[in-house]
Amino acid sequence: MSYFFPDAARPMAGSILRGIEERVGIAVLALALLFTGAQCVLAHEFKVGDLEIGHPWSRATPAGAKVAGGYFTITNKGSAPDRLVSISSDVSEKAELHEMGVKDGVMTMRPVAGGLEIPAGGKVALAPGGYHLMFMGLKRQPKQGEKFSATLTFEKAGAVSVDFAVEGMGGGAVDDHAN
Repeated sequence: MSYFFPDAARPMAGSILRGIEERVGIAVLALALLFTGAQCVLAHEFKVGDLEIGHPWSRATPAGAKVAGGYFTITNKGSAPDRLVSISSDVSEKAELHEMGVKDGVMTMRPVAGGLEIPAGGKVALAPGGYHLMFMGLKRQPKQGEKFSATLTFEKAGAVSVDFAVEGMGGGAVDDHAN
C-alpha cells in the first residue's frame, strides 16, 4: 500500500479495500446463486413412488416431421424392480418405447416388447443411440424452448405426468442428460 497511498491515507485505503472485498464477495455469491438456480430450472425432475425421472427432453423437429424422440433417466431408489409399461402424450397420436442398436455393422431400431425394467437401486438412461421414446403421428411440431406433456406408466409405481423440454435439432450436450 505504501506505493499508492501516503502514510496519512493508509487507514482510509484499508477501509476502502475492505469495502471492495465485501462487494466482490457479495457479487460472487449472487452469481453463484444465479447459476445454481439456472441449473435447477434446466434439470427438471419428477417422482412417482420409488422412481425419479430426470430431465425429460426432446429435440425440435423440422416442418413435416411425423416423429420425435424422447429421452430421460429413471432412477429406482426402491428395493424392488419396476417396469415402464406405457407412454402417452399430448403431442402425438401414440408413443412407444424403442431400442436402437448396431448388429453386424447395421443400425437397427425396434419397439421394446413387455416394457423396460428399472432394477432395484438402479438407473436406466433413455438416450440417443439406445433406449428412447418415439412420439409417432405428431399433432404439432415441438419447437425449441417449448415443453410438452407425457404420461409414463409404471407397473408398480403407477402413472406420472412429466414435461419434456424441447431442445435444439442439433442435439446439444447429450451426455449432460443421460447421466
